[in-house]
Formats: sequence, structure tokens, C-alpha cells
Amino acid sequence: MLIKKLTTLLLVFSLGGCIPLGNQEKQKQDRLGERDIKYYSNKTLTSLEVPPDLTKPSAKNALKLSEYVANIQKDLISFSEKDSAIKEASSVLRTPSNVEVMKSGSLRWLVVDKKPDAVWGLGKSFFKSHGFIINKANKKIGVMETDFLENHPEIPDQSLGLIRSMIRKVTKTRYTLPIVDKYRLRIEPTDNGNKTEVYLSLTSMQEVLTNKGSDDENTIWQSQAKDHMLETEMLYRLMTFLGSDHALAREKIMAAREQQKLTIKIAKSMGGYAKLVFSLTQYETWNNIGWALDQLGIDVEDKDVKEGSFYINIAKEEDKGIFSRLFGDDSIKKSFQIVVRQVDSNITEVYFNDLSEENKQATIDFSYQFLGNIAKQF
Repeated sequence: MLIKKLTTLLLVFSLGGCIPLGNQEKQKQDRLGERDIKYYSNKTLTSLEVPPDLTKPSAKNALKLSEYVANIQKDLISFSEKDSAIKEASSVLRTPSNVEVMKSGSLRWLVVDKKPDAVWGLGKSFFKSHGFIINKANKKIGVMETDFLENHPEIPDQSLGLIRSMIRKVTKTRYTLPIVDKYRLRIEPTDNGNKTEVYLSLTSMQEVLTNKGSDDENTIWQSQAKDHMLETEMLYRLMTFLGSDHALAREKIMAAREQQKLTIKIAKSMGGYAKLVFSLTQYETWNNIGWALDQLGIDVEDKDVKEGSFYINIAKEEDKGIFSRLFGDDSIKKSFQIVVRQVDSNITEVYFNDLSEENKQATIDFSYQFLGNIAKQF
């Protein structure tokens, strides 16, 4: 028995390069522009559509890894500034331009002195040069979204179930499971279309263990808390890709890091539906609502800044069942309207409108849940 355990330990330690021990992990100080971020370009999870806007991570609504992992190949893409491929791509595509960093409460975005069409093309090139696939793109509303790619893969081979079991039983060692990220880029014309506002948001999911320590131990995917440092790093890299000087970009982003907490009230509106009250102008509120929808990964079908409306499609958690598992969440999505209206000086209200006009109590209750999740973003 002793010989068997020693043999297992030797196998475990031979894997030391890919399985870091918990008590040997080193915390690194994040430095803007110097963080080493690694993604696996062909290790793509294309169907992770858990709605982090509506539900907290739980085993009930999490996704099984085996159903969603595509073919795995070790095609490593590095975001390190020392990477010659990245430098070559950015030097070819970008031209010097002025890029400003704006902020409002928790919201931070870029203003570029390029037209939206040019920024749209550069945005696609930025993601593609780093190994991402553009999974969704709606040029009409200026939104593109990437696929999921694995970040910081501590265990490169997803078939290490036997090794994980041996580690758990013999060494009692904890190990780190993968995180996958996707990005959304939103582009808004401004200054009569001569400049462009650019909003970048990150969504992450992490593989976690279920039935830990038992023979039925498995892995599922759940929503992961946002890595704000990673999002900031990517915003900086996008800023330089769009043509900003590296030193100026770093200085501007650092200056815009301080966040001012917004005070948002949830109240009852007409028909019993929920509404949000912002102490901002209509345009400032519009920007913040757009940012919150980005953070929550909401499917925005259309929008009209003059009308102050967002038209969104959502699959409510209570509607999910066998039909959605067979045909996907898109098959059960319902359409709603979010309306932004200024009612007084620096007072703007945000309303939830049921386009079906059925006004069911379940939809009224959902309006509080949904707008409440928006309010939590600030």
C-alpha cells in the first residue's frame, strides 16, 4: 500500500509544471500595460449563455463542461506587450489619434477622434489579433461580442479527471480550475459622427467542482465575479490599439480610476411596474443604462437615443425547461422596452415596458428583479 501511494505521489509531482500547489501560489502586483494575460485561441466555449444578470451562480443553473467544450488545441495567444505578433498587428492597423478617457460614477469609456466605421473595423481587428472570434455583431446598434476563451489555464488538459482524483485522495492538494472570458464592445457616434464613444465590458465564468470529495465529483461552469483589473488592462490595450500613445493612455486611465458611487432609487411606476430614479441628466443616465446592460450581457435588439429607448430580449429563468434545453434560450426569450426619461433638472427615471401589453403579475414582479440587477451594477 505504501509503495502504491509513493508511486502516485511521484506521478503527481511529475505534473508540477501544470498543477500549482495552493500554498505555493504567488500574488503578483498588477501593473497597467505589463500584466501577462494568456488565452487559448482554439479552446473556445461557444454556448455559455448563463444569464448572470438574473441569477446567482448555483449548481441548478450551471452548465456541464462536457457539453460545451469545443475541440481543444494548445494554440496559445499571449497578450504580453513583448509579443511581436501583437505589436505588428497594432502598428499596421492603427494611426495616431487622440483618445480620451471619460468617467461617470462606475462607468468609464473612451472617446476617439475617429468615425464609427473606422472604430468598428479596428475593434474587430483588436479582438481577432488576440485570438478571439466575433460571436455576435450588430453594426446598426454598434455592438460586437466575442466568444469565450480560457484565461489563466492552470490545468491545460481538460481530461485530467483521474489525476484530479489521485491528487484529492493522496495529497489533499487544492488546485485552480479554469476561467473563461468574453468581451463586449459598444460603439456610439458623437459630435455629428466625427468622434466615437467606445465602451468595453468583460464577462467571466469559472469551472467549479460539484459533489466535491465524492466519487461523483464533476465540474460545471458558473458566473464569475468581474476581474476589474483585467477589464482595465484590456481597456488600456484597446486604447493604444486605437492610436493613443502608451504613456498617455496609461496616465489617462490611471487618472480615471477613482469611482464615484451613484445613488439610485427603485420605486413603483404606473401599472405597478418598477422604475429607477437617477440623479443625472437623461444622456448621462442613457450612458449608464447602456453600460449596465453590457455588464449584464443583455441582448439589445435595437435602441434609439432620441427616443430614449432600449429594446431588449431576455430569457427569464422561470421560463426555462426542456424546450429551452433542446432549442436554446433564444427560443424562449421575450422582448421588453427600457425607457429613459428626464423628469426634472438632473433627475431621470428609467421605466420597464412590457411590449406584449399583457401586464401579468409575473412580468411586474420580473421588472423589480431586472431593474434591481441594473441598480446593483453601480
